[in-house]
Amino acid sequence: MNFRSDNTAGASEKVLAALVAANGGTEAAYGADTLTKQVEKQLCEIFERDVAAFLVVNGTAANSLALACAAPPYGAILCHVESHIADDECGAPEFFSGGAKVVGLPGIGCKLEPSTVAAKLERMPAHSLRHSEPTALSITQATEAGTLYTVEEIAALAEIARSRDLMVHMDGARFANALVSLGCTPAEMTWKVGVDVLSFGATKNGCLAAEAVVFFDKSKAMEMAIRRKRAGHTLSKGRFLAAQMQAYLSDGHWLDLARRANRAAEQLEKALLSLPGVRLGWPRQSNGVFAILPEAVDRRLRKANASYHPWSPDWLPVKSMPKKGEALFRFVTSFRTTAMEIEKLHAAGQTEPMAVPRVTARTG
Repeated sequence: MNFRSDNTAGASEKVLAALVAANGGTEAAYGADTLTKQVEKQLCEIFERDVAAFLVVNGTAANSLALACAAPPYGAILCHVESHIADDECGAPEFFSGGAKVVGLPGIGCKLEPSTVAAKLERMPAHSLRHSEPTALSITQATEAGTLYTVEEIAALAEIARSRDLMVHMDGARFANALVSLGCTPAEMTWKVGVDVLSFGATKNGCLAAEAVVFFDKSKAMEMAIRRKRAGHTLSKGRFLAAQMQAYLSDGHWLDLARRANRAAEQLEKALLSLPGVRLGWPRQSNGVFAILPEAVDRRLRKANASYHPWSPDWLPVKSMPKKGEALFRFVTSFRTTAMEIEKLHAAGQTEPMAVPRVTARTG
């Protein structure tokens, strides 16, 4: 019963088959292969636009290299304080940009409010010698709390960024999960509402190690090829990245995988809420369930070897904060999560039956 992360699942069978097929014969190196060309074409079709796309092996590289193209060494990258780029990437965005400052902002459910971003920018006037120059805004879709930005919310944030000529970056590690939940198109969730560059995730949703950095204005991608090479992310046998991504994108496979993970999360949410005293930190929107568990339920689940993460309650609404004897936990489902696993978790969390005292017959 592993609900720690969708990273714990392997690759889909289609992706594995594509890797095996790519292993035959020979191909041009360093991304000049035919599979990479096919993936670039696929991404243009999916986003309904002529995009510039660059394959890398993981999300940290995708985020950091994308932001390095958006923020010079003296720049500031605005984001949520618990975003992956601020809290989980070991300073990689600062490193790859040569020193740009990541500036974390507050927000309930790990979502930025337009008013919060606008207020921060007002306190950071242009060309000041007192602080880093704001040059980029990064949002995560789905967020680190499993919450989603609507297309209208993305547009509102992008409009504020545009007012100061900030480049808008989207960390889409769980892009597919957000997309199928919102029911919009990839174009509607990105460039049509002002996103300039996307870290398009695939590893959490069926690939072994493959992400794409997608620039919606090719003129803004001029540095990316050089930065990727300099960072050691231009693979000699790049066709193995492309093989994963090509299979992932073909015939809507990526969307099918995300729907499976989201459906499993819906089932998990219902199972958890049926346990005594369990409630949600915030409503589930993608494939992450953030549940507040009483100590007794947590103890029973741990005893049954269920695996999930304790989570910071800092960005919960005040009314949802854990009370004494409670804590917030993150449960994440993947395309591999089964109904049996969820049923097993539910059974483990049920109230332990009361011991029935043994009655000893009295004699003589």
